[in-house]
Parts: sequence; C-alpha cells; structure tokens
Amino acid sequence: MPKLSVAVVAGAQLADYHFGEQHVFGPHRQQAFLDGMDRMGLATKVVWLDPVSCDIQSLQTFHDDNLINMVRQYSESGIGFLDGGDTPARKGIFEAAITVVGSVLNVVDGIMGGQFQRGFVPIAGLHHAYRERSSGFCVFNDCAIAIEHLRQKHHVQKILYVDMDAHHGDGVFYSYETDSRLFIVDFHEDGRYLYPGSGDIDETGLGSARGTKLNFPMPLRAGDKEFA
Repeated sequence: MPKLSVAVVAGAQLADYHFGEQHVFGPHRQQAFLDGMDRMGLATKVVWLDPVSCDIQSLQTFHDDNLINMVRQYSESGIGFLDGGDTPARKGIFEAAITVVGSVLNVVDGIMGGQFQRGFVPIAGLHHAYRERSSGFCVFNDCAIAIEHLRQKHHVQKILYVDMDAHHGDGVFYSYETDSRLFIVDFHEDGRYLYPGSGDIDETGLGSARGTKLNFPMPLRAGDKEFA
C-alpha cells in the first residue's frame, strides 16, 4: 500500500457542477474545500487525481434512459428545471454531472485495485436523485451508480452505505428499500426540520430487507454529545 493512501479528486471540470452564482449550490464549493485543505496542511498528504467523465452505460446501471436523455437536452438549451423547481438546468450541466459520476467510479476502481485505501470527491454525494428523476440539486445519483458499479464490475455481494450528509439520502434509501444486500446507515437532521422530510427512525427496510437499514434523525444543531 502506498504511503499516501488517500486519493482526492479536484479540477475545473468537477468544479463546473453548480447551478450559477445566485444559487445556493454555487460555483465556489471546490475552491472552499481546497482552501481548507491548505489551511490544515493536508494538501501534501493525499494523492491528487484529475476528474474524469463516465460513459452512458455507467449512468444506465441505475438511471432510466428518459432521464438521461432529458438532462442532455436541457443541458444543451440551458432552460427549465430538471425537477419540480429546485434544480435548474444550465448549459453544460450534463457534462458536469457525468464528471461527478466518472470521478467517483475512478476512485472506486482505485480502491478496489489496491492503489489507495480511501478516496474523497468534494463535489459528489448527490444522493437525492432517483432512477427516473433528478431531485434536490442532484442530477445523477453517483452514490447509487457506485453501488451498481461495485456489484457489476467488482462483483461485491454485500455493501454498507454510510451517509452523513445533513439531509436524508432519500434517492439511495428508497431505491434500495427492499434490497437486502445493501446495508444503509444514514445520519441526518430530523426530517421535521430539513429537506427532504424523510428518514424516520422506524424506516428499516421492507420485506426481506427489513432490519438492513438504519436511519438516525438528529435534533437541530446536534453535536458530539448527541451523536454519542
């Protein structure tokens, strides 16, 4: 195992995943992350990887063709919304979205190939998108595509998906709610206070998958004490 065992992806193509200067998911997220890496002295302690795009076949492992085609069309025009109103189209968003997915899959392959132990993609974790629709600033669900990639390319039979985003990872959770081979642990702010309003503690999977999912809705401003 190499001395630098954590890989981090960064580059202009990845930073291009955003929805404009006035949108809460704006264009400066990657730079804020890189500035933080520098302040903490971590930039020289990781393996840096360039962003890469994925192919259509990778998207199709999870997403419907109708969604893929719609995103591509809206990306060309830059007009309209990709969901009910949260996720606006902009020119180039399709290319940016497949760069998020491709970069995640490249890190997965590096880990599975033993090149490094862990990986981080600062513009990723787009866990609200469903098979048939974009949602909550998430065009394509890189998390779910990574799950399918692990299964189909690397033949992993059982996977543990841990989600620590403040929002419930509904696009992953409900897409695999009946899948007993995917174990989910999801920490998030209580859905009574935060989008998407789901992820109750009694949601533990359905059918043969009951008990393979754990949701931990946390109170507002939860800290170490509440997590412990």
